[in-house]
Amino acid sequence: MKAIEISTYGGPEVLHLVDRDKPSPAFGEALIRVSASGVNRPDVIQRKGHYPVPPGASDLPGLEVAGVVEAGDEAALAAKGLRIGDRVCALIAGGGYAQWCVAPIDQCLPVPKGMSDEQAASLPETFFTVWSNVFDRGQLKAGECILIQGGTSGIGVTAIQMAKAFGALVIATAGSDAKCAACIELGADFAINYKTHDFAAEVKRLGPKSGVNVILDMVAGDYVAKEVEILAEDGRLVIIAVQGGVESKLNAGLVLRKRLTVTGSTLRPRSVAFKAQIAESLRAKIWPLLENGVIKPVIFKQFDAHLPETGAAAHTLMESNQHVGKLVLSWG
Repeated sequence: MKAIEISTYGGPEVLHLVDRDKPSPAFGEALIRVSASGVNRPDVIQRKGHYPVPPGASDLPGLEVAGVVEAGDEAALAAKGLRIGDRVCALIAGGGYAQWCVAPIDQCLPVPKGMSDEQAASLPETFFTVWSNVFDRGQLKAGECILIQGGTSGIGVTAIQMAKAFGALVIATAGSDAKCAACIELGADFAINYKTHDFAAEVKRLGPKSGVNVILDMVAGDYVAKEVEILAEDGRLVIIAVQGGVESKLNAGLVLRKRLTVTGSTLRPRSVAFKAQIAESLRAKIWPLLENGVIKPVIFKQFDAHLPETGAAAHTLMESNQHVGKLVLSWG
């Protein structure tokens, strides 16, 4: 099969289109003939050598795919309402940049009705992440206010739509006026250009006087101190990336007085059983919203995965931060 591998750690140019052996499914796994693969920020971090592959996972990048189930444990598939020949999308721990991959059956979901494989491939990584962090860990409830840092990232466009669908007041940040407009179009109530405005001051001006209830933070670093200041009593700060640095200072007195929760997570190393619970929640609560159009996939660009330059081009665009939404590799 054709696959895009990381030949050595470094810049986008280290991604090469190569021939690899087709994988075989182990117990509890499905073999998927991949039509499309999602591109995500963790793939870039892995390419640079800063995101270790979990034990037993493929060294190929790629954390989400969509395609057709070619083989697997039929009884396990049936338990999930699936069978060989079905179109599925799946969250995986690696191996997505390839024409075939294996995925835990518990992490496979049917392609939502009416969606292409490219659209379906843009869903798992961000939807699993947002559900786990905003709703399970962050406990966002209807009527509460959420601040989403990086509103036009793959995570951001998903979080805006999911939070709004569940009745939250949504404030998003983005790096340009055009991106802020995109956040509003996706359903955000307010959008703040963090390059021209102090996001904390703007949140105080635009949001509830009592503060925001949940913050989804992909920056960390210097942002944490400001975020603690603008959280409401019993507020929850959920950190899912550290693009602004791993070291943060904060007013611990505010954490005490406002009874704040400062938490975070990374999804890739979690168990299949943990991810299976998220998959069940998504299928029950989010898949109907995808199928009736309340929530939509947002794809900025699709790339032909058969071209030698595709991997580098996709990662270069990802690192430019010019995109709104997801980038997808199409295996056709």
